[in-house]
Amino acid sequence: MFDLDSPAGVRADRRLRAEEVLWLTTVRADGQPQTSPVWFVWDGASFLLYTKPDAQKLRNLAGNPRVALHLDSDGVGGDVVSIEGTASVEPDPPPAAQADAYRAKYQPRLDALGWDAAALAREYPVAVRVRPVRARAW
Repeated sequence: MFDLDSPAGVRADRRLRAEEVLWLTTVRADGQPQTSPVWFVWDGASFLLYTKPDAQKLRNLAGNPRVALHLDSDGVGGDVVSIEGTASVEPDPPPAAQADAYRAKYQPRLDALGWDAAALAREYPVAVRVRPVRARAW
């Protein structure tokens, strides 16, 4: 997806593997974009995130699976990572508590919040997979 021979591509891939929060933009039925911060895992080909079953983003995705994903910039407009993709609800995902990469990435945050992985899986049981179609980094 990113040109890993370019400095911007290498930075983008590294950030997508390390950053804890990604901004997910979906579109409501009335055309209004809605952006939400989400926890995610990037495996080099797609994004995995978990959400609550009553989340507006799921209703948005049911009507329009096209999404945008963004990382925060460096604060002055540099180090930008922007991805456009298609999202789908995973039919038979492992619960967040059993998704090894997801659990490993967020266990320190769960510990800091006083949560356990089982509580996370109960609260956020719906897995969404985003497959990129276009990406930009600069």
